[in-house]
Amino acid sequence: MTHLVTLAEVDKDKVTPGVLGFIVFAVMALAVWGLMKSMNRHMGKVDFKEAADPDAEPGTDAGSAPAKG
Repeated sequence: MTHLVTLAEVDKDKVTPGVLGFIVFAVMALAVWGLMKSMNRHMGKVDFKEAADPDAEPGTDAGSAPAKG
């Protein structure tokens, strides 16, 4: 851990994230990119077709509300 402290430069006149801040941001950006790529791959495998309800009447749609009256 002490070798990372040397990357953080301390100047009393200015405050910047420095090299260590850039490295942390770059690692987080790469992690988010990898997660998004993985999510897109998994979402491509999902089948969005819903199976028909076996208890439904043959003349009604599965998504429609039952008729009142």
